[in-house]
Amino acid sequence: MNTEKRTQTLSMQQIIDNLPVVVFEYTVQRDGSRDFTYLSASCEKILGISREVLLSGSYPMKVFIHREDWPDFEQQFERTIAEGSSFKWEGRIVNAQSDTIWIEVSCEPVKLPDGRTTWSGVINDIGERKELEKKKREADIRYREAATLFSELFNNSPIAIVLLDSEGNVQQVNRGFEMLFGYTITELHGNSLNRFIVPRELESEGNDLNSLISAEQVVRIETTRLRRDDVPVSVIIYGVPIHLEDKTIGIFGVYVDITDQKKIEEELKIRNSELDNFVYKVSHDLRAPLSSVLGLVNLAQLPGNDDNPAEYLKIIGEKVGQLDHFIGDVLSHSKNLKMDVKTGEIDFNSIIHKTFQDLSYMRGADHVDLHVAVTGPVFLSDPWRIGEIFRNLISNAIKYRNINSEASCVSIKVDVTEARAQIEFKDNGIGISQENLNRIFEMFYRASEQSEGSGLGLYIVKNAVEKLDGQLIVNSQPGIGTTFEIMLPNKANQPLY
Repeated sequence: MNTEKRTQTLSMQQIIDNLPVVVFEYTVQRDGSRDFTYLSASCEKILGISREVLLSGSYPMKVFIHREDWPDFEQQFERTIAEGSSFKWEGRIVNAQSDTIWIEVSCEPVKLPDGRTTWSGVINDIGERKELEKKKREADIRYREAATLFSELFNNSPIAIVLLDSEGNVQQVNRGFEMLFGYTITELHGNSLNRFIVPRELESEGNDLNSLISAEQVVRIETTRLRRDDVPVSVIIYGVPIHLEDKTIGIFGVYVDITDQKKIEEELKIRNSELDNFVYKVSHDLRAPLSSVLGLVNLAQLPGNDDNPAEYLKIIGEKVGQLDHFIGDVLSHSKNLKMDVKTGEIDFNSIIHKTFQDLSYMRGADHVDLHVAVTGPVFLSDPWRIGEIFRNLISNAIKYRNINSEASCVSIKVDVTEARAQIEFKDNGIGISQENLNRIFEMFYRASEQSEGSGLGLYIVKNAVEKLDGQLIVNSQPGIGTTFEIMLPNKANQPLY
């Protein structure tokens, strides 16, 4: 019987010694000293410290508990001894090989018959758990940083971004979306986005787009959407499905506003068309007088031709003058487009009278009376463009004078204020019909058969006024005359160049 008990005892001891924890007893002696009174054989394997050393009392607790963790251990264990309560602690120890090991201590107080108290429990190596906890904390930090970064990028991106669920209902929008379309997340959340920004004629496109994205296709489409105020916006939409475990759970939509780009493209088309027209008209109008000159030269060289050469020279001179005038208009047009606006003091009287004098060579200029009235303070603007405006208006007034009228007259009134100059240019020429009035500012458009000009004059006037940030209005009646009203800002507060 004793042999059986002994065998059972030995078997239990073997089991304890092979446990993956250290079983211990820590006893408070009558004199107040404290020592390990029992340690299982796994002590050295798990802690890296011989149990004989710990049981001999030559290796006090303060020595092997990490110095940074000792104050916490001491405070908790002293309270446990004083209260006679259970004890649980996590911390680090430093073993005989100077390795740092994370342990967890759990024990319960047991009163011994002789009045002493022993704490019986286990010591567990929790290094792997602590490593996992560390990795989890680091992963949590990285996740929070990534989430913060994503949130910052999402909310502060100037591009409109929307997050939809798999049914196309709004979950989140950023500030760029709110600014572009005028809707807030409060209005949109949980609702179908198509109801708000997709034009009625494009509803099928909006539904098809959601279906394509939900079917795990990345989509790029150039289309039109509506702002809150029903103003159409040209956009490029990028749609990206959001996956979780091979299932589409949402849609990430990016809207790039290309309205300005579209305007530029349309403007470019117009400019290209104007350029094509410009090249054609320039080549045509340059060749026409040259062809006339060549024809006269060939005619003069014909055998037996006894025409007066002076008549040919006169016609050639007129054609060359016409050609020179046309080239001047082309150069003025080019200069007006390319040259920066320069500010200087404008002497309207001097510019107008000099221009009229410079154009005195034109046929009929001596039959046109000029009346000028300029009032107001100093006016600053671009002298060259102001001169071009008056040169073309006066030139037109001379060319399109009413030859059946007893007296041709040009009246120019300029009223200058601190803010602007209001110019009224009025003639009593042949006038312009209403159907032609809407086209007179087009490049190379000639409204009258009486015209021998380049068709660039009023086009240059309009562009010059626009360059000066001004406004231009024209009124005309056939047989009565034409009035141009021009408003130009006074640049008096801007620096001179």
